[in-house]
Amino acid sequence: MGYHLIDPNDLEPEPDRPSEMRYVSEAAGMERMGLRIYHVEPGDEIPLSGLHYHDEQEEAFYVIDGVLSVETPEKVYHVDRGQFFVAEPESPHRAYNDADADSDVRVLGLGAPPVSDGHTYEE
Repeated sequence: MGYHLIDPNDLEPEPDRPSEMRYVSEAAGMERMGLRIYHVEPGDEIPLSGLHYHDEQEEAFYVIDGVLSVETPEKVYHVDRGQFFVAEPESPHRAYNDADADSDVRVLGLGAPPVSDGHTYEE
């Protein structure tokens, strides 16, 4: 059996990201799901690649604080505190905090399987 108690504040943020991201799944040695926590300031975004999609990864964002904006080819969603946004495989999306937002956004991100299968989406 294995158990882990992890305080995300004890984890170092990943370098060279457009927003602050800490890998909870890596700290726990998780192999079947990617689990991250984000702190997104106004004008910053979560992904490195902008509008993108995944071949097989399902991705979910849970908003802890603030309002997360998620762009898709059809519309922009505004995800309030306590809500989830889920992107199925092959569904283009880009998560960000509006530049004119009044506050930062804190988000819990989950992806499974934890594969690097993201591709930039070109309309």
